[in-house]
Amino acid sequence: MLRLQGVRTFYGNIEALKGLDLSVEEGEIIALLGANGAGKTTTLNSISGLTPPRCGRIFFDRDDITGRSPESLVARGLIEVPEGRRIFPALTVMENLKMGAYLRRDRCGAAEDLDYVLNLFPILRARAAQSGGTLSGGEQQMLAISRALMGRPRMLLLDEPSLGLAPLIIRNIFDIIKQINQDRGTTVLLVEQNANLALKVAHRAYILTTGLITLSGSAADLMADEGVRKAYLGG
Repeated sequence: MLRLQGVRTFYGNIEALKGLDLSVEEGEIIALLGANGAGKTTTLNSISGLTPPRCGRIFFDRDDITGRSPESLVARGLIEVPEGRRIFPALTVMENLKMGAYLRRDRCGAAEDLDYVLNLFPILRARAAQSGGTLSGGEQQMLAISRALMGRPRMLLLDEPSLGLAPLIIRNIFDIIKQINQDRGTTVLLVEQNANLALKVAHRAYILTTGLITLSGSAADLMADEGVRKAYLGG
């Protein structure tokens, strides 16, 4: 479904991704793990068109999408939930959700998706008329994920969904990620510092080190790997 081939992405003269190769099959949850500065967010932004690569190719459904605009990729069902949530703080919860469906023309389908996300996160129904900026951090993360789901993604790119959240909220968010994948077959590429939780929901994972994939495999195999346990799982 998604394939990165020799992707090199730069910030000025600084090379953040150094020939990245990565693939995601339809229906998978893939975890992308690594230390701060390894290039995880840059990988997602390269895929979503926010930081286009200077070299290499990115394929989605076998089509070359390298350098395509973010809005064109959203229309194709490739949608990112960025680190830090980035909701529209002055808009209400309901207005934020409707913005997620901005490119859609199937009103009945959008109405069905609105009902779906409000059932996933009932607190958003209760907060529907409240401005996004007044929500708690956990509620804002729920809103950011729900806004992305309103675009009916075929692939969801999630950047640090647990960042700054309480443990109970984090577990709820990860349960929902798994549910989205099971309910709708939505493919997920997940960047996450909490490697334990990420590997528990993922089918496969990649370890990224200074812009290159240094290890990959099934989530179960990586959880059992002594080097991974010492570096990322506290074992």
